[in-house]
Amino acid sequence: MMQPKSRVKIVSEETLSNGWTRLSSYLLDYIDRKSATQRLKREVYHRTPAACILLYDPKRDLVVLVRQFRLAVHLNGDPSWIIEVPAGLLDDDHPEAAIRREAMEETGYRLRDARFLFKSYTSPGAVTEVVHFFAALVDIADRVAEGGGLDEEHEDIEVLEIPLDEAAAMIETGEIFDVKTIVLLQWALLNRAKLAA
Repeated sequence: MMQPKSRVKIVSEETLSNGWTRLSSYLLDYIDRKSATQRLKREVYHRTPAACILLYDPKRDLVVLVRQFRLAVHLNGDPSWIIEVPAGLLDDDHPEAAIRREAMEETGYRLRDARFLFKSYTSPGAVTEVVHFFAALVDIADRVAEGGGLDEEHEDIEVLEIPLDEAAAMIETGEIFDVKTIVLLQWALLNRAKLAA
């Protein structure tokens, strides 16, 4: 059910930071379900749209994932090099064009077909970023480059080929804890028969 925008009125916005991403502080008047107006203060990170993709090889029943350093995870004291699906910002491209570019840069796999699955806000309480989720079937012949990221962006990405069941088990052991990756691995498990057909 759509909620009317008239329940929310932005009173003020202040930019707190405008570096890699913009952080804003908002004051807003919010009309709650009891028709009372509440004055709320919220902070929001303005992130550009992104895309991610699950690369699945049905012949070998494996997924192609990447491992790379993530500062936010490091600051929380968790393992700093995390396992993820290939992903990246759209950089003004159409989501499919962006994810084809990112898959090649990160994994060296050239995509034949990229199937759009859905889009999602991964942290809607504080981040504007919308992520477009894709899946693609690949095989060993599709790996036409080394991958590993772009040197000019100082990317240091390790390409991993992991059996699907093993990758799923890595969620339970805590070795995979990136939400994009968990969602796409669960999608692959639910759709494995259709993917392999």
